[in-house]
Amino acid sequence: MACLALIFPLAAQAQDSDSRNWEGEAELGVLASTGNTEETNINGRVGLKHEVARWRNTGEFRSAFSETEDVTTTEKYRLELESDYKFDEQQYWFVRLFHEEDRFSGYDFQSSLTTGYGNRVWQVGERSFLDLSAGAGYRFNKLEEPNADGTRDDDEAIGRIAGRYDQALSENALFRQTLSVEMGLDDNETTTESETSIQANIVGGISMKAAYRVQHLSDPPVGSEDTDTELSVSLLYGF
Repeated sequence: MACLALIFPLAAQAQDSDSRNWEGEAELGVLASTGNTEETNINGRVGLKHEVARWRNTGEFRSAFSETEDVTTTEKYRLELESDYKFDEQQYWFVRLFHEEDRFSGYDFQSSLTTGYGNRVWQVGERSFLDLSAGAGYRFNKLEEPNADGTRDDDEAIGRIAGRYDQALSENALFRQTLSVEMGLDDNETTTESETSIQANIVGGISMKAAYRVQHLSDPPVGSEDTDTELSVSLLYGF
């Protein structure tokens, strides 16, 4: 609960009159993965955003699951929370919490807490922009199997750089590219993640979305692949 309080300082504390500026989206579709899991499964996602004059708070929860002959072949849960304090229209300070549990990744869980500076370096209208950010924090992962020293802990200070590019293709279509790199400051263990997506409105708040995601670990757990890919097609409902 302390982490949640840190990540999401309520906009009410800022006493902003626009405290009802909430947006959300729910997504459900089919996902084909390669790497540590090679399956076609059902994926779901829920995202929330709250933005006022000085604060922008976002949260996202994802899950993927599949079962073959009563045997679980995919089981993944992912949570991301971020709170940005905006100095002006472009510059902001962020605090980000990440937690993932992937049954077939070689980890019991992976988590990190980072903070740093971000800048919206380019923007046209409300739907086309480029955000770049850099910061530092701490990563704490728990391995399924012990390290050479007999421990299952994989934790260290990290540096993080990230970018997000949104481009409105039309009134009803949007292209999005995200890229992030987290590097350990002790052993240079690096996690790189990229997601490319395009979505188009069908009717009302319902859209069709296609996405391709790649995650690469420079030093994966023993017996695990270093690269996972996911290709998904889903329906998205905005509210």
